[in-house]
Amino acid sequence: MGRNASNIIYHELIGLKARICSHTDVTLNGRSGIIVDETMNTLVLEDGVRTITVPKFGSRIIFKLPYKDVEVRGEMLVGRPEDRIKRLRGVVI
Repeated sequence: MGRNASNIIYHELIGLKARICSHTDVTLNGRSGIIVDETMNTLVLEDGVRTITVPKFGSRIIFKLPYKDVEVRGEMLVGRPEDRIKRLRGVVI
């Protein structure tokens, strides 16, 4: 099954285009790029010039999917990528 608005939090995020629409660290607001790495608590975006490490907690991130942009609270993504499906099973965005 492909990535879509209802299952984006269960999928691999590396390679997706993303934009930080809001963050508790205002210097990150509006930053965008391609996700090149993900850890338990951060996403790493590459904007073509440099990499930007974005803490997941306190952020609202818009992911660019082929047919739709999807906004996700960073708190929904906290945790190791492989454990998200276990922890978030049954949760609706």
